[in-house]
Amino acid sequence: MVKGSVRPVMTDITTDIAIIGAGPAGLFMVFEAGFLGYSSTVIDALPQAGGQLSALYPDKPIYDIPGYPKILAGDLVAKLQGQAAPYKPTYVLGEPVLTLTGVAGDLTLKTENHTIQAKAVVIAGGGGMFTPRKPVGLDNLENFEDAGSVLYAITHKEALRGHTVVLAGGGDSAVDWAVELAGIAAHVHVVHRRADFRAAPETVRQMMALVDTGKITLHTPAQLKALHGDDGALASLTLADVDGAETEIVASKLICCFGIAPQKGPFAAWGVTEEKGKLPVDPSTMMTNVPGILAIGDIADYGHKLHLILQGFAEAAVAAKTLQALIDPDKKFKVQYSTSKGVPEV
Repeated sequence: MVKGSVRPVMTDITTDIAIIGAGPAGLFMVFEAGFLGYSSTVIDALPQAGGQLSALYPDKPIYDIPGYPKILAGDLVAKLQGQAAPYKPTYVLGEPVLTLTGVAGDLTLKTENHTIQAKAVVIAGGGGMFTPRKPVGLDNLENFEDAGSVLYAITHKEALRGHTVVLAGGGDSAVDWAVELAGIAAHVHVVHRRADFRAAPETVRQMMALVDTGKITLHTPAQLKALHGDDGALASLTLADVDGAETEIVASKLICCFGIAPQKGPFAAWGVTEEKGKLPVDPSTMMTNVPGILAIGDIADYGHKLHLILQGFAEAAVAAKTLQALIDPDKKFKVQYSTSKGVPEV
């Protein structure tokens, strides 16, 4: 359940700042805006807050969040929601923004069921809208997807306990999950079309050590050829090597780690400049080329950009100060610290 506004669902919403994207940067933007006295409405096409952290890997540990030597992605989302909660944000989830019109100070966003009036907009859409890349040439793939036998993200790793799992892919996601699942799955098979992996060397080393213990079996170079089972329940898979020789392995879950395919965003229609799927901004303000529209997080781009969650947090703080001058241009502000000001009670 999303922490925040307890107000009923409304057709029309008036807010100071509309935040497009409920990922970590967007959620922290709520706190930064609220700390300066501004209300927020968070809009996301996904049905839950957290962005890719919730949609793709809530059970995956993150190691580079200050103050947390290790924290699960889903737990980080929950803590960010809790941090935002005192400022009572309104959430509009499961509805992408269809149109954005108006000028700074008077902007109108429309989703399927809501019209949102805002003084400014912050785009915090991560890598943009995305869909998982799927394997090609597999008969009845949709049947296995619908039954939960074929997955494109692991949202609850405990659901895989005791299963024989096939991970297809050779990047960080596939290798990370191979190591993570080796301790709870009955067995883990890793299928990759090449013999080398594109993952972090240390994680590859850990995976190879688990191969030596017999907890993981590698199938390289190989590709998925066919899925077998009844009523969408996976029973086995056929693999093919580069020479066409086939091997059948028994498995109950297939997890495809082929990455995500970004979809073209609506930014051009809003007048926002887009370059290679990113939004160029002035890093000193996080402003796009359109006054009143800012961008933070992975969607924002500038020289020497670091695509890290913690960078998105810093960008939210910069954006909040920019919005303060934009919304209240005639007001003088002094720096306030959370240690002295505190936050409202939830």
